[in-house]
Amino acid sequence: MSTSSASLRERAPLPEGTIPVGGALLIAGFATYAFFKVGNVAVGGPEAFAPIAALWFATFALAPGFFLPLEQELGRALAHRRAIKEGGRPVVGKVTSLSMVLVAIVVVVIALASPILTTAYFDGDWVMVIALAVAFAAYAPAHLARGICGGSGRFNNYAIIMGSDGVVRITLCVALAIIGIDSAGAYGMAVAIAPLFGVTYVWRRRGLRTEPGPPAEWSEVTPNLGWLLLGSVFAASLLNAGPIAASLLADDSQEALVTEFSYGILLARVPLFLFQAVQAALLPRLSRLAATQAYVEFKSGLVKVLAMVLAVGIAGAIGALILGPFAIELVYDAELGGGTLAVLAVASAIYMGALATAQAVIALHGHPLVSLGWGVGLATFLVVTWLSSDELFERIEWGLLTSSIAALIVFALALRHRLRAGAAPDADSLLEAITDRPLEY
Repeated sequence: MSTSSASLRERAPLPEGTIPVGGALLIAGFATYAFFKVGNVAVGGPEAFAPIAALWFATFALAPGFFLPLEQELGRALAHRRAIKEGGRPVVGKVTSLSMVLVAIVVVVIALASPILTTAYFDGDWVMVIALAVAFAAYAPAHLARGICGGSGRFNNYAIIMGSDGVVRITLCVALAIIGIDSAGAYGMAVAIAPLFGVTYVWRRRGLRTEPGPPAEWSEVTPNLGWLLLGSVFAASLLNAGPIAASLLADDSQEALVTEFSYGILLARVPLFLFQAVQAALLPRLSRLAATQAYVEFKSGLVKVLAMVLAVGIAGAIGALILGPFAIELVYDAELGGGTLAVLAVASAIYMGALATAQAVIALHGHPLVSLGWGVGLATFLVVTWLSSDELFERIEWGLLTSSIAALIVFALALRHRLRAGAAPDADSLLEAITDRPLEY
């Protein structure tokens, strides 16, 4: 490579992997909105679609919560071995065995809780309990494959695995609708098995290959796994707490309203979804500044990121208030007031700010503080939803808003503490920060 080419690459505005991964997030996100639209029509309306929506949010509270940390640690360990020219196959074996243990534990818990889940959460549809267990098991290889691709620098394969999940899901949904199947269970299983297709395709094209290397010790793959796992479960649970709480607290006459509330949650997440699609271009820049100890520029860059979050949040809240009712009626033929949508949008924007701040804290080795922040947020949601109101959606709206604020406050204080303590990032913590994304589609 010539000197001019190398210089041009160093000045490139986007780091390696940003475009394919960002594109995959966009594709998967749009496929999600399409799935909710087509599935709702196919099964006969919001009331019949309620168990599918409940499955959706439960799946994406559990799977990313448990498996994203494994993906992060696997990617970190493989990237380290790649840098020192050692094969990573033993690392993959270690993390795979750990993921199998997690799958077994959670599936057993789902099985034991199946009577309660069937009656209290899935409105008597036992097929959805099976779909939840299958979905959780199916996302284990998906996250492991993403960890292998990310740690090996194979970002096109990473994007295929991420993007194909949504594409396959909507394709199966359309196929079921065309042949006239209106059973909610069939669409639930489409959610469950969708991640396996991309993994299989990438595996068949040898995109998951790893080389033999020195034996891996547990310390190599688990230095921060406990804190990452705890924080990830809390963060993913908080992100999906609104629709899950609505499904648990609603009575039989409110099932259609629960589905419409889920539509409102998805609409309010549009700014968060778009932010996460481009954040891979933002955080690596901050990481490079921190790695070179350019802390003044690092702080300035972080302020710019948070200012962008604030601007996007304000625009999203105003848009939800004014255009939200029209948009949700146009897309989903549902009715939700502008006030409800605005509160959900503000809560989503604050969550987005909390996420960005938490990533900065992870980069500065504040993993326990991040777990604490998401834990405080989840506890706040539970308390406020329990005590604030007797009205179903109002109590959940207040819970989502206050929990995001609580988490953001903890992360802001944690970031201030880490910066004052002179904490400095390294390559491992930067990779963990960049890949910390509880939002999944």
